[in-house]
Amino acid sequence: MRGHLHLDPKVREEARKRLLSAKGHLEGILRMLEDEGVYCVDVLKQLKAVQGALDRVGEMVLRAHLRDHVATAQARGDVEEIVEELMEALKYR
Repeated sequence: MRGHLHLDPKVREEARKRLLSAKGHLEGILRMLEDEGVYCVDVLKQLKAVQGALDRVGEMVLRAHLRDHVATAQARGDVEEIVEELMEALKYR
């Protein structure tokens, strides 16, 4: 992890807000599952909504990384390190 490279504060705050919203939805799904009468498709729809929210946060953070760090790696002289970090991070997607 690069100590001198940071997530843009605006992106960080927007990601935080979206993740808090996803957390609320996830807690709602957990409550749904406490109800023995819950309908499977209703749970699936809510899970899909949470997955979509997480995907959008991931895309937002990736876009910021590409814009703010990858595109400027040549000028900093750390292209190989940045590429390796990104490849490592994308293995887990």
